[in-house]
Amino acid sequence: MRYWLFKSEPDTWSWQDQQKKGDAGEEWNGVRNYQARNFMREMKTGDLGFFYHSQTDKAVVGIVEVCAESHPDSTTDDPRWDCVDIRAVRPFEKPVTLADCKADPRLADMVLVNNTRLSVQPVTEEEWRAVCDLGGTKP
Repeated sequence: MRYWLFKSEPDTWSWQDQQKKGDAGEEWNGVRNYQARNFMREMKTGDLGFFYHSQTDKAVVGIVEVCAESHPDSTTDDPRWDCVDIRAVRPFEKPVTLADCKADPRLADMVLVNNTRLSVQPVTEEEWRAVCDLGGTKP
C-alpha cells in the first residue's frame, strides 16, 4: 500500500462533499498537471490518502481511500488526462495545518512542506504516521 495527499479548495470540493458521496466515492477529476496525473496513474485500489483543504484552511482534514484506479477524466475529451476515484474513510480528530507540518522536524522532507502547489502528491509511510499522530487520528 502507498500513501498520497489530495488537495482541494473547500469552496470547490470540501471534505463534507467527499463524505456525502459515501462508499461509492467520487472521481478526483480536473487535475491538469502532468506530475499529479502520473502519481494518480501509480495508485492502486486500497491506497490511502490525506484529504487536504487548500487556500483557506491549509490543513489535512480527513483520510480517503482509492476506490477506482486510473481511468479517463470525465471532465475532458483530451486523452492525456486521467483520474482516480476516492472515498472518505474518516475525518481527522484535529486538523493538521500546513504550519503544523512545517514545524515538525519529522516532516521536513514532505512534498507538502516543500511544494505546496502540487495538487496530488506522494506521502511516505513515516510522514503518514507523523501527520496522523499530529491529528490524533489512527494511521
